[in-house]
Amino acid sequence: MQSSRSKPCSCPSLKLREVASMYFTMVAAFLVILVVALQGSVPRESDFPYKVPLDPQGLLELSWNVSYPEQAVHFQLLIRELQFGLLFGMSDRGEFENADLAVLWSDGHNSYFGDAWSDAKGQLHMDSQQDYQLLGARRAPEGLYLLFRRAFSTCDPKDYLIEDGTVHLIYGILEKPVRSLQAINISALHGGLQRVQLLKPNISIPELPSDMKTMEITAPDVVIPSQETTYWCYMAELPAGFPKHHIIMYEPVVTAGNEALVHHMEVFQCAAEFDSFPHYNGPCDSKMKPDRLNYCRHVLAAWAMGAQAFYYPEEAGLAFGGPGSSRYLRLEIHYHNPLVFKGRRDSSGIRLYYTATLRPYDAGIMELGLVYTPVMAIPPGEDNFILTGYCTDKCTQLALPAAGIRIFASQLHTHLAGREVVTVLSRDGRERQVVNADRHYSPHFQEIRMLKEVVAVFPGDELITTCTYNTEDRSRATVGGFGILEEMCVNYVHYYPQTQLELCKSAVDPGYLHRYFNLVNRFNDEEVCMCPQVSVPQQFYSIPWNTFNRDVLKSLYSFAPISVHCNKSSAVRFPGNWEKQPLPSITERLPEPVPHCPPAAGAQPAAPVPLKLGQLRR
Repeated sequence: MQSSRSKPCSCPSLKLREVASMYFTMVAAFLVILVVALQGSVPRESDFPYKVPLDPQGLLELSWNVSYPEQAVHFQLLIRELQFGLLFGMSDRGEFENADLAVLWSDGHNSYFGDAWSDAKGQLHMDSQQDYQLLGARRAPEGLYLLFRRAFSTCDPKDYLIEDGTVHLIYGILEKPVRSLQAINISALHGGLQRVQLLKPNISIPELPSDMKTMEITAPDVVIPSQETTYWCYMAELPAGFPKHHIIMYEPVVTAGNEALVHHMEVFQCAAEFDSFPHYNGPCDSKMKPDRLNYCRHVLAAWAMGAQAFYYPEEAGLAFGGPGSSRYLRLEIHYHNPLVFKGRRDSSGIRLYYTATLRPYDAGIMELGLVYTPVMAIPPGEDNFILTGYCTDKCTQLALPAAGIRIFASQLHTHLAGREVVTVLSRDGRERQVVNADRHYSPHFQEIRMLKEVVAVFPGDELITTCTYNTEDRSRATVGGFGILEEMCVNYVHYYPQTQLELCKSAVDPGYLHRYFNLVNRFNDEEVCMCPQVSVPQQFYSIPWNTFNRDVLKSLYSFAPISVHCNKSSAVRFPGNWEKQPLPSITERLPEPVPHCPPAAGAQPAAPVPLKLGQLRR
């Protein structure tokens, strides 16, 4: 664009200007006719297989589909109680500033739709490149349906790049008429955010066996507490003598009317070392919860809002029941109740589909990333601090079968400071494939995600998991550990055939960390206590976090030897020397993905599309 401006050009004649004006007038008229024509069409529900409520009351419902050939997402937004319009869009973390927006607004008489963006102050601007393409609008007894399309990548610097992983959707409701787009005051809107995985994998559903049975793990008649966030725990028990089966599919069971409150759910199997577990049905953080429930941590199923049914590959199933398997299961439900509804009853949970006809392979779950240890820490006030955990070639060479394993699903996990998680497969020092990546990761939205492509891992391969953290709101160091204010960096990969390898992780060598504390103590006026009785967290907490101390810690994590945990399911390491192991050497990185820009459709006027919706009112 700039280069064309710098070149001398002849101005168009008056006649050509008139032709151009007539052309754009015809385009605008065609759009209006198209919209009016589409107002009577009724899209089938199957056209939009993915659905999520945007707001806690369920007044806004988003449905969508993904077209990989077109590299586009088609949206259907149901507005049950339309006032004077709404904003819908995407931003990095759910902010209304620097957001990419589709806006419907009304001046009380006429309605308009347009592609807009907000600046760092929250001021709205009409986008010069209209990439939210309106496809239709229609009224129905249940509300107004708005249909529009958006390409994954538009190469418009004001637009959000839709990519794999979590997308933060935002919405705002206009309660008063506005004379123009620029007159909308974002700070005065009633709005919120919803997290989804927009780009669902295009995976064919395997055929299910005729002897398939179902089992519902649901918490009976829970009165949802009248507070914003609740984690509810319920203990379930398999029948006595329940033989080995394969779970081949699971799906959510959500009580009707509570779709906007049930945020995510997980089913955990308890440790087989205990003969029994106490029954419990109550908040997970209650002092009345038995401590033994903390030993129910083996994930069988995980669902988050917006996810559909989860299918295992036709050649594998997740074993449960039989010898060596606990009969006890723990259901955990996260209720998100920002409007603090009182007395709402719920019996949600997860429905397991299982078969006694065992498939060729047992599926397994392996932990990748960092060991839960305080030697891995993040200084306070960091906006982009990186920690990396390694599953080394030495471990996979020893623990994996010669034919390798196949990873088909993944669940990424950090605590509250996590912002991005990426696992990469490396072979012979060269990065070969991204296993799973979420560059807009949120600890508030965790689900088991089926991969678009099965990843083959062979003996001698390395699996490298990198987590990025933000601690700008913290005043002291954040150390690794199990507490919610401590941190984790984990990728639970689901694979087959199951092996003895259940955990393949690392942490910095403790001796090198001790040298770091010595160095900090020597070069800082403030003394860092090195007494033997002082714990690693306390030593981190006492460090004055100047630039030098931060940079040296980053450097330590990037070159120091590591302690590798190459563990069997019994928590015992495979035989070998796993201490002071060198960091894997990566000589060739994967290239950064280049956004695909759709073909230019020619100049489009940066003007809203008028809609014939009639006069809007409260």
